[in-house]
Amino acid sequence: MFNSIKAFFEEKLANESEPENQLVSRADLACAALLIEVINSDNELDERETEEFLVLLQSSLQIPEEDLNDIMRLAEREARQATSLYEFTRLINDEYEYAEKVKLVENMWRVAFSDQQLDKYEEALIRKVADLLYVSHQDFIKTKLAARDS
Repeated sequence: MFNSIKAFFEEKLANESEPENQLVSRADLACAALLIEVINSDNELDERETEEFLVLLQSSLQIPEEDLNDIMRLAEREARQATSLYEFTRLINDEYEYAEKVKLVENMWRVAFSDQQLDKYEEALIRKVADLLYVSHQDFIKTKLAARDS
């Protein structure tokens, strides 16, 4: 999946020479990729997780609808075999403020809890991403509880 998402980034962004022409920032696409990783981390594609993913992309990241379809096809078509989260988290660390990183972690929790069952692999992935984004343990727990209780 990592290579397909990377190819998607390159396809959508390589030809965009000027920032004002970009419909979606690299960091926002990296966030979308991390949300896909949460969906796939338990090896079950649940419709509730997919619905939550789409809601979050539209509300939090303002991803255009035509890109939503491309990203969803990647999520359904590719196996969850990402070799590194670093490329995604590096983009986010370069462009996002701390509060935006915390919101991403909360959104990851929302996807994980959307099927009413938190899988250990979902939790491990979110912990790893939170660490790579330098989100404090306190905020990691706060976002988990907020997503669980919503």
